[in-house]
Amino acid sequence: MTEFLWRLPTQGDGRHAGPAARNRGGFGGPSRVTPATDVRPGQFGPFDDLHQIVNAAELSGLDGVLAPYDPLGEESWIVAGGALRATRHARVIVEFQPAFGTPVYAAKVSATLQQISRGRLSWRIAVETGEADARARGDRVTGDERYARAAEFLTVARGVWNETPVPGAGFKGTGFEFDGEHYDVIDGGFRGILSGLPFPTVYLSGTSAQALELSARHGDVHVFTETPDGITASVTELRERAVAAGRTVRAGLEIPIIARETEQEAWARAHRQWREVHPEDPSNALDLGDGRWAGFAELGYSQPVGLVGSYEQVAQRLSAYIDAGIESFVLVGHPHIEEVHRTGEHLLYLVDPAGRTLAAQEATA
Repeated sequence: MTEFLWRLPTQGDGRHAGPAARNRGGFGGPSRVTPATDVRPGQFGPFDDLHQIVNAAELSGLDGVLAPYDPLGEESWIVAGGALRATRHARVIVEFQPAFGTPVYAAKVSATLQQISRGRLSWRIAVETGEADARARGDRVTGDERYARAAEFLTVARGVWNETPVPGAGFKGTGFEFDGEHYDVIDGGFRGILSGLPFPTVYLSGTSAQALELSARHGDVHVFTETPDGITASVTELRERAVAAGRTVRAGLEIPIIARETEQEAWARAHRQWREVHPEDPSNALDLGDGRWAGFAELGYSQPVGLVGSYEQVAQRLSAYIDAGIESFVLVGHPHIEEVHRTGEHLLYLVDPAGRTLAAQEATA
């Protein structure tokens, strides 16, 4: 069954394209006075809004959520922990950069989160962060060396992890040794309550040769983003590199969507938001055909190219990606709660009818 995830907001949410107007969750200035579960001033904050989105994703039938790495937004590890605590079935992917901490520390934090969530945590490693972001974090690793560090990070994290239970023995490890350029481990390895847990599924991204090679050797899912030229060539290269490494890596796609009952309604929504940020600049030139539109970055999304159309049209496009080898999707739309419900109620069953439609015995249970 194809996997469908939802990218969570980390800097507020709202109906409008301008960031100052996306004030749900306490970002972007004062929010409008609206009824809330707790009406006391200041009691409805960012995590109340996030939890509503997380719950909406699980109730709408999505498989999980992505807590993205955002240097200017909420900390992804905290968001992921809150999402795991608030759900029962949804998978939660935490995105972080390798300078977050040592791989042993990241693995230990994850082992605890796997314990409380019964194995629902996954990782997405953000290797290609901006230079200004890296400097602000005190991270001096740059260029191709970032990929060498990420490879060591994943090697060490997997090395200290034991998916089979190992009895505790004080501070004694399980004999894992590593002597690398970035990390050194002597007698590492988890025991006791930190052992016997599934290692997080590893998601990676990027289209450079280094990014694809890292995924081929260390990743489980490689997440692409749509481009005007498409993703076919990159997916093919990933497959070739994975085969050469003797591994299988699933291909994923992160893509924003605007889907409505009719094509006209969807495009009206896209053009209306575009005019909020570019009132004098027409958006028709950004139409790439096949329902693809290159104006999403201007509307506050992290990717420029996404899908616009009726539910049937967007479903057909997603199905075409599946036929091309995509096995995991990270979808996103603004405002999140409303778009999550639209996706779950009107879109997913069109894309994946076998996996998203109740069987007769389930419907009558």
